[in-house]
Amino acid sequence: MCAVLATAALLTGCAQSVDPIERLGKKAAEGVHRPVVRADRAYRHWGLPAPLATAPHHPMTARTTTPLPPVVDRVPTTDRVVFLTYDDGAGQDPRLATLIRELHLPVTVFATAHQTALRKAGATVERRAPRRGTLPGLPYPRQRTAICDHPTPSHLLRPRQRAYDRTTLRAAAHCGITAVVLWRATVTPTGLAYTRGTHTLLPGDIVRVGPARGPATALGERTARLLRRVQERGLTVGHLEDYL
Repeated sequence: MCAVLATAALLTGCAQSVDPIERLGKKAAEGVHRPVVRADRAYRHWGLPAPLATAPHHPMTARTTTPLPPVVDRVPTTDRVVFLTYDDGAGQDPRLATLIRELHLPVTVFATAHQTALRKAGATVERRAPRRGTLPGLPYPRQRTAICDHPTPSHLLRPRQRAYDRTTLRAAAHCGITAVVLWRATVTPTGLAYTRGTHTLLPGDIVRVGPARGPATALGERTARLLRRVQERGLTVGHLEDYL
């Protein structure tokens, strides 16, 4: 008898669904979000021909303390890595946080605020000079206050407009800064522009990915295009803090 009833239920479509979302009911299912992109297919979602290569592992070592922090726009390394950096406006594009999370992209954001969404996605947030003009020419106490006043612990500093002087470096050292980070390449609407040297990406280059006189909401797409260029050069993305 039980078998007959079970057969009848199946024929009339009354059997319990095997889909857990369907079993929850329509209203409850509204709060359930299926993953949009599978982890093993994320690179295709962003238009990459292959997954990004894994950067060489660098064990954490004690940072060298120097009287004045070095100013760098690239890292002296033979590893085939470049370093992607962003400034305050990076948090305006939610797609950038999605890209960082889906590709496990090791990027560094230089900002004056917490950048919670980007930090949760996996970005490292370092210190940027405050918005109140540039630092050079200001007396030491004012530069020290401007650099030290940061919401989160950090050891890297990016000055605005690449502007700094010896007083900036002295104040940065007082605030625990171990390197002042500029960039050798920057993303523009037409590609990459270089501040010096060979006009092509090289191992160790620090790249600034900014709005480039366009909407900050395009940062995710600009980053995806840059990653394709990085792969064409046989490079991958490294974690800047592992090298500085």
